[in-house]
Amino acid sequence: MIRRFSVNFAIFSIFVDGFSIFAILWLNALIRPFIDKFLPVKPVPLGTFSLPVVLYFVFPLAWIAIMATFSVYDGSKNLRAVDEFTSLTLGSMIAGIGLAGILYLTYRDISRAMFLIFELMTYLVLLTWRIIARSIYRQRNQTAERVRHVLIVGAGPVGIEVAKSLCQPEWQEHGVKWIGFLDDDPKKQPPAREDVLGPLNTVRQVVLEKHIDDVVLALPLRAHSRLNELTKALQDLPVHTWVVPDYFQLALHQARLADFAGIPMLDLRAPALSEYQRQIKRLFDLIVTSLMLIPGLPVMGVLALVIWAMDGRPILFRQKRAGENGRLFTLYKFRTMFPNAEEMFHHAVEIDAQGNILHKHPDDPRITPLGRFLRRFSLDELPQFFNILVGSMSLVGPRPELPELVAKYQPWQRERFAIPQGLTGWWQIHGRSDKPMHLHTEEDLYYVQNYSFWLDIQILIMTFWIVMRGKGAY
Repeated sequence: MIRRFSVNFAIFSIFVDGFSIFAILWLNALIRPFIDKFLPVKPVPLGTFSLPVVLYFVFPLAWIAIMATFSVYDGSKNLRAVDEFTSLTLGSMIAGIGLAGILYLTYRDISRAMFLIFELMTYLVLLTWRIIARSIYRQRNQTAERVRHVLIVGAGPVGIEVAKSLCQPEWQEHGVKWIGFLDDDPKKQPPAREDVLGPLNTVRQVVLEKHIDDVVLALPLRAHSRLNELTKALQDLPVHTWVVPDYFQLALHQARLADFAGIPMLDLRAPALSEYQRQIKRLFDLIVTSLMLIPGLPVMGVLALVIWAMDGRPILFRQKRAGENGRLFTLYKFRTMFPNAEEMFHHAVEIDAQGNILHKHPDDPRITPLGRFLRRFSLDELPQFFNILVGSMSLVGPRPELPELVAKYQPWQRERFAIPQGLTGWWQIHGRSDKPMHLHTEEDLYYVQNYSFWLDIQILIMTFWIVMRGKGAY
């Protein structure tokens, strides 16, 4: 398992967080009389305000316990900065609500202003020291001694996807280096493929020669009979062995362990969403979208005026997309392209090495200067709040796809339509336009297979961090 930090560092983090919360609480009690001068509350004379001693222990312990629940101290999770900051933000929000409840039931002399200042200061301190720690960690991983070598067994579609993922910057920051493939197919071996180091039966030799730390078995279903042979060959070597199940050929909605005739079995066609989950998801969409439209409507009004003044009409872009169960609906966006964009399509389209059409790329000449700004910060997506209100979309879910691309889907890819399509989702926070969604539907399947209400909240918070960075959108 790839870990960003050790158990010792996790314990160190707990002590740093606990001390920080303790110190910030003490500091807030100290400056309370000065805060009161600027607030319409009854002032507290200098030297007369103090907090119960028990709060100096309850606050740190409660905050740390809640953050532990959200895996903030789990070294195997939060590998990316956006993941860690999302867990920290969500944990801090819940901790703040919990501590406010404790104060309401026990000690009410703490003003709301003082408590909010404490909350904000604590969150910023915990966030800041983690940013500094990440910077130091990144520099340490630049040394060759900390590199973790990974060998992938199987150069098929599953293995290639694993290799692409390992080549992403966030994994390289953790000292993970992909060494190459092993594959028995002669057509994939050198000189046709320089990244294939040999057949499967050389796995032991390659592990020793290349100083491999992790072996990923990414074989197709038809070759799973070789798993036992490969694991035995590696059994006495100090390497981690991973198996990637080739689920994509099974065309599943969600896999669940269930009891069948008294025998535990894996149900590969369990319903994607229960009726209760669907109700909760829809209610959450309506509440959050309605609240976001309060500040969002004025912003959309201003953007509409700017688009009309700079680029003329039409202001909105309408396009048919495939929604839940493949039903077509009209998706709304602010227009970001020139009016004659369709005529320029053949000049703008690009084709990758595998012959796939790429509908988005950074230098698309059809996009207006204003459109580039809107796309960078996803402001062009704001009108889709109305799609969510009418129920054709959800806040979180697989991204609605173009019907002409859906027509080319393989059977397993169509399982992404088992749930409502979303404004943001797992694909959007793991690459956005850098990873064309019609070529990466397996990431949408991950969301379908692992859906939960808390996953939706985590994705929404992660989306905020991704949008603020403005990365991968064009």
